[in-house]
Amino acid sequence: MYIYGINYKKSMHIYSKEFYEDQQSGSCISAKEILPIVFDLIHPKSVIDVGCGVGTWLSVCQELGIDDVVGLDGPYVSEGMLKIPVTKFKKTDLSKPVSISRKFDLAMSLEVAEHLSELDAETFVDSLVKLSPVVLFSAAIPLQGGHNHVNEQWQSYWADKFFKKGYVVVDCIRQAVWSKDSVEWWYAQNVLLFVQKELFDSRNDIQALARDTTHKSQLDLVHPKNYERFSDASRISLLSVILSLPKRTRQVFSGKGF
Repeated sequence: MYIYGINYKKSMHIYSKEFYEDQQSGSCISAKEILPIVFDLIHPKSVIDVGCGVGTWLSVCQELGIDDVVGLDGPYVSEGMLKIPVTKFKKTDLSKPVSISRKFDLAMSLEVAEHLSELDAETFVDSLVKLSPVVLFSAAIPLQGGHNHVNEQWQSYWADKFFKKGYVVVDCIRQAVWSKDSVEWWYAQNVLLFVQKELFDSRNDIQALARDTTHKSQLDLVHPKNYERFSDASRISLLSVILSLPKRTRQVFSGKGF
């Protein structure tokens, strides 16, 4: 079986118990910072999380008083690790159109889309917009790195795809959490809200927030923590190369010349 474009047995290794345990703490704390911002704006009574993992974000939804939640993810997710009731979890191949016969007040998909082939990107966005008029979305940017990231794209790439489906991007969350150490940098860097045009046009408050949304091309941001991580890795790599050189060659790099 293939899930997210990879062999199922391989996915069981990539998305292991350890993979989800490593994520849970930071993910939970980030959800507790981000979701109240969204809920104050949308006031959802039902939420679906597409690519929910073990349901950490949905468990926070429940803590915030929303019991009508549904989580979708692959069969590699151990039901014994779920943070939501098993009855609220549905095993789903996210590379295929999601088949749910109802709508939700809010759909979420956080750091999931990069795990799907670029060939599946349109289908994935189409599934999200069919589930809700409001989508909370984040996905890894180029060079972000991670487990099985096969389609890392800039934020504007996804904004284009949502725009073609009639959804407006509202960049109202990142500025609120950008400098919070409690929020994992990849959420602070990537999270955007997409709102169906009809709903957007009926909500003056959302329109006001959208006025602060930068031009589409300026949605493409790199968080300082991500930049520093990448820069540090590059410096360490260069230093390793220099130290491996013969002594005489190292002297050239140190400025001693010949």
